[in-house]
Amino acid sequence: MLTAVYKSKKKADTFLFVEKRDDFSKVPEPLMATFGQPHYVMIINLAKRHHLGGSDLETVKSALTDQGYYLQLPPPEQNLLSELRKQNGADSD
Repeated sequence: MLTAVYKSKKKADTFLFVEKRDDFSKVPEPLMATFGQPHYVMIINLAKRHHLGGSDLETVKSALTDQGYYLQLPPPEQNLLSELRKQNGADSD
């Protein structure tokens, strides 16, 4: 299963996987507007991969099959102040 991978210039560490290179016909217009002009990164064969760096391989394959694209978002930023407060017992739940 080949997929083309694009990165967003508007959103850091955000990638869009599509079934065919330069074919964004299945990607909703609001998503494309938010993503911005796609910057081509590479074509990868998902059938020969055992894992992907930032996403679950089976989730990516399923999204490509079901909807024709997959959007990989960066992990949420960790609130270091909140974590420190929890470690020191300053926040009580």
